[in-house]
Amino acid sequence: MSETRTHRAVTHAYWYAHVNAVQPSPQMRGWLTDEMSLTMKLVARCEQFRIRRLVQQQAMVLADEYEMVALPRRLQVQEREVLLCCDDTPVVYAHTIVPLSATASDWPFFGTLGERSLGTTLFGDPKVWRGKLEYARLSAQHPLAVRAAAALGQALPAPLYARRCLYRRGQGLLLVTEVFLPNLATIRQNPHAERKS
Repeated sequence: MSETRTHRAVTHAYWYAHVNAVQPSPQMRGWLTDEMSLTMKLVARCEQFRIRRLVQQQAMVLADEYEMVALPRRLQVQEREVLLCCDDTPVVYAHTIVPLSATASDWPFFGTLGERSLGTTLFGDPKVWRGKLEYARLSAQHPLAVRAAAALGQALPAPLYARRCLYRRGQGLLLVTEVFLPNLATIRQNPHAERKS
């Protein structure tokens, strides 16, 4: 394999329509495939849940994202990145993009979310159409894995499991990618169970 193709293989994720393709553990499969709001699922499994916003800005769309949001090539998008934290422990890194062509009426809440949950807003809006989940294993060199590690200030084991979903409201598209962090295993997996010590 050439150096260029090797670089592409580690910086571009292969996204699959079926979770079996990424070979998750039974526990991780449950997180990846659950159709309910990830925010609500996490809220039920910790004493204190909060969103830590990392950045919200215009940035270049990633190479394995632009086709999902109907862009002809890599262009600037509106980008939002947050950590989802259970009891002050980051357990999910979430990355959202919206094409600059989207209007304020398409996503009226996106620019003013602050540290509020995007997921709760999406699931509570009857005008939002939700697409099918896709799944991937991210290499340590994938841009989202690199950003997640930087946000935590530590190296992360690879691969990291991730899922993404496309949303539409009016004529606007929005793509949410959720990267599951190793500390997810430390929270209680059943909402009625005691948390692991």
